[in-house]
Order: sequence, then C-alpha cells, then structure tokens
Amino acid sequence: MTYQFGLVGEKLGHSFSPEIHMELMQKDGISGFYELVEIAKDQFNETFPALLKVAKYNGLNITVPYKEAVIPYLDGLTPEAKYIGAVNTISFDQGKSLGHNTDYYGFLTMLLENDITIKGSTAVVLGSGGAAKAVIKALLDQGVSDITVLSTSKEKFHAFHTISYDFFLSNAVTCDLLINCTPVGMFPDIEKSPIPKSAFRAKVAIDLVYNPEETLFLLTARDLGLKTISGLRMLTAQAEKSQEIWQRSEI
Repeated sequence: MTYQFGLVGEKLGHSFSPEIHMELMQKDGISGFYELVEIAKDQFNETFPALLKVAKYNGLNITVPYKEAVIPYLDGLTPEAKYIGAVNTISFDQGKSLGHNTDYYGFLTMLLENDITIKGSTAVVLGSGGAAKAVIKALLDQGVSDITVLSTSKEKFHAFHTISYDFFLSNAVTCDLLINCTPVGMFPDIEKSPIPKSAFRAKVAIDLVYNPEETLFLLTARDLGLKTISGLRMLTAQAEKSQEIWQRSEI
C-alpha cells in the first residue's frame, strides 16, 4: 500500500518537510508520498473542509497560519492540543480526524539536545500564534518561572503577561530565554528580524524559523555573545513524532 501525507499552509516554498518525511518513511520501510498543499487565506474555510472529506490523506501536518483555524473542522483533539489551542498534526481513524500538537515535543527535544536547563528561568516569547502556544506549554511544563509574551494582537494565552512590541522596545526587559515564534526572517525575507539589536537582553536566543538555518535574529544574537539555537531540530523532531502518530493509527 502507498500512503499519502501532506503539509497544509498558506505559502510553503520555504518548507523542508517533504524531504524530511520522505527520509523518515524510507527509514521505516513505508511506501508513500508527502506533498505541499497551499491554501490561500480567502479560500481556507471552503477548501480545508473539502480536503478532509476527500479522505485522500493518511495524515496531515498544519503550518502557518492555520494551526488554530483548522480546529473547528476536526472531529476531536488530544488533551494536549486542546490545552495549547493549536494543531500541527492530524491523524485519521475510521473516517474521523484527530488534532495533535507535535510542535510541543519538537521544542522540548531541541532544548534537551542543546543542554538547555530552563527550570526557574525567565522567558520572552515573540508572537502569540499556534507555534508560540506550543512553546509556552512546553516552558510551563519544564518549570519556567516567568513568561512574557510579545504580541501584536490583544489575545492573551491563559492570562500570561502579554505586552506590545513597543512596550518591550521602550523598556529594559531582560530574560534568560528569548524565543522567536513568528515567521519574521523566514525565506525569502531573510533580511528581517522581529526585534532590533538593542532589544537582545537575554542569555539564549532561540528561533523557530529554520530556513535559513541562521536567521538575522540568530546572527545578531551570536554577535552579541548569546547562545543561539536554530529551529531546524525542532522541525525534524516534530516530524518524527508526527510519523509515529500516523504509523500507530493508520499503518
């Protein structure tokens, strides 16, 4: 049997996911394909439900900007995905769709493999979208003592201290971990950073963007002497978890 997997997002030209998943499938002896499924924002509410009904896929990944938008169309969520409020992996079982969040596992794997001990530390999270929500849950579970979220929206995640970028830039906010959960700096807009050089008041800078592997955000942090971590390992680790879920439920 040949299996079909895919990644749903708005703009996917930057994605390494097909290569990563095809390599994982080959390693596990699975015959299948992994494709990119681009959906424009103004077509999402019509196209995505139709995609689920076709039942063409054995599993789907979800990326920017649809990690929260997919939830109303799914038949269920894992407890973790429900708490986080974001889905990046969908499995199918007997015609029912179940939303998971493997970003959470990917982020924790990245921290562990880079020997980052975060218990009792402080963190500033840039962004409040689906990826940020998974990161915040992971930070909470590892005992981070204080989390500040920078957001351009008025949404608050479980009553965390949410501030505007203007407030952050005009005040000497310091932290142990500075984590970019926005797509700013992602290919092809590689000359951009979510914050200016003067705002890097941290010990460790983590960028969830993986293409390019060393973003302007990370280059700036490294120049200032901060420890830097790219999002590439998070990407591969969450992909491994997705395949584990799909193979357990479908294969």
